Amino acid sequence: MDAHATTLAQALRHAQTLGLDRLDAQLLLLHALERPTHDRAWLLAHDSDDLPLPAAVVFEAGVQRRLNGEPVAYLTGHKEFFGLDLCVDARVLVPRPDTETLVEWALALLPTAAALPTHLDTSNAAQRVLDLGTGSGAIALALKASRPALQVYASDFSAEALAVAQANAHRLHLNVQFCQGAWLAAIPPGTAPFFLIVSNPPYIAAEDPHLAALRHEPLQALASGVDGLRDLRLITAQAPAHLQAGGWLLLEHGYDQASAVRELLLAAGFSQVQSRRDLHGIERCSGGQWQEVK
Repeated sequence: MDAHATTLAQALRHAQTLGLDRLDAQLLLLHALERPTHDRAWLLAHDSDDLPLPAAVVFEAGVQRRLNGEPVAYLTGHKEFFGLDLCVDARVLVPRPDTETLVEWALALLPTAAALPTHLDTSNAAQRVLDLGTGSGAIALALKASRPALQVYASDFSAEALAVAQANAHRLHLNVQFCQGAWLAAIPPGTAPFFLIVSNPPYIAAEDPHLAALRHEPLQALASGVDGLRDLRLITAQAPAHLQAGGWLLLEHGYDQASAVRELLLAAGFSQVQSRRDLHGIERCSGGQWQEVK
């Protein structure tokens, strides 16, 4: 690509002839031009503008890395999730739109101040939420941004992932309590029980061929034992000790794991066990209520 004679439209066409998706090319070009990645309309209005040489160099490098399978979010450093602009890099998974299903379900379950269960103290007891394996902080921050009164805790085994989540919380001015450790073991002793525990844990089988396409993302946040259910089993077993009576556990899982996760929840003593479908109509999340209040 001859940067000195290249317009923005020509640069996009060049990327597409190499096999890049048009949207990916637009996002990478906006990033190279140091413009917001949501400003695609600007590209259309300036498609005959010349592409400056420094931006052309950045764009070409980004195109090659994307063609090698690296996520666009890692190349631009940003990913939108539930209306939030999150900073992401190779220390965390890229937040997926399907995970917004989990956030929407959680928000639907969380009671308003006027609807707190009568058995609970009204000092925000039913507003305490925990996000296990928070990664970039996507779920925890989306919940806090949607319901500022929530007391939100978020944990991760990876100190590097927590650094990303904490930076996102600081930049977005959202107050979340972060804890490091393996699942519920991360919660400090004496922490009051939660009304809601949510998690998008690893759920891909260790030998699943789909992992090859995700090679740029952290393996420890993807794979979970021989059948992909190892961490889902641990969370389901550990959660009851940290839930209020009437509280809920919501779990994201693989496209073919809904039945297995519902069985885990039932075996652990949860009631109201059910699943929710994602944007593609796939049962993507399952959950249940602990000791339902009559």
